[in-house]
Amino acid sequence: MKPFQYRAPTLLSEALSLLASAGQRARALAGGTDLLVQMRRGLISADLIVDVKKVFELNRLDFDPSDGLTIGAAVPLCRICESPEVARHYPGLVDALSIIGSVAVRSRATVGGNLCNAAPSADSIPALIVHGATCTVASREGTRQVPVARFCTGPGKTVLGPGELLVSVHVPPPQPRSGARYLRFTPRHEMDIAVVGVAAWLELSEGLSTIANARIALGAVAPTPLLAVEAGASLVGRTPSAGAFAEAAALAQRVAAPISDVRGTAAQRRHLVGILTRRALEGALQRARGAEPDGRQG
Repeated sequence: MKPFQYRAPTLLSEALSLLASAGQRARALAGGTDLLVQMRRGLISADLIVDVKKVFELNRLDFDPSDGLTIGAAVPLCRICESPEVARHYPGLVDALSIIGSVAVRSRATVGGNLCNAAPSADSIPALIVHGATCTVASREGTRQVPVARFCTGPGKTVLGPGELLVSVHVPPPQPRSGARYLRFTPRHEMDIAVVGVAAWLELSEGLSTIANARIALGAVAPTPLLAVEAGASLVGRTPSAGAFAEAAALAQRVAAPISDVRGTAAQRRHLVGILTRRALEGALQRARGAEPDGRQG
């Protein structure tokens, strides 16, 4: 690892000034579970590391029934998963966050870091996408809002420019008669990355007889996690059924663009998209009806 300067500001304005001063040679440190590993391997180098864990705005974890959930970019995953309010109102998000790494990793890793690492297989991102989450990005010039669905631009690449910092992620308040589910396939339960990941979110009509809204997002089957727009739209206005879910799964398979590598073939990944989409939709439906799906992850 090459030598670097280390700073740990307590004010957001100070953190932004430090990042701006070094431009592309600066890196923000939250949990460090990705950044430090990549620096040790020589994949990333930096002249300045700005530790943002002491900045108040990046450590917020607030829920308001009328406003939703705010997750600071430096909040550890374990803190989110252990929150009774998050578990009650966003169980689909807990599905994803609770299977990232090990207990030790989750005590350090953050949603902000998972987003900024921009791995196509990231578990948190599809779950955030189907919940309609947005990112607050700040620089010395001001702040801007970016939908999570557009935050990642390629493997390891994001919309962040030099001097910009991901401050927080905002998840809208849960809708009545709605539910979400995230599932992934991995050879091992822990300390593994998704071969395929699928998140689904459903909102039912007042009589619970039809689907009022739906979103499906995929991971590990394209250069970035992606929203399967047509697959979700195909369910709107329909009665939730095995047939409707199968059609949505087929549309999700169509938008997937997987590759073959040592962890799985493109054909296997496309097949898994179909299976996991159907299962995730079934789990989201159960939660929208007030029940809890079984605990299987694939």
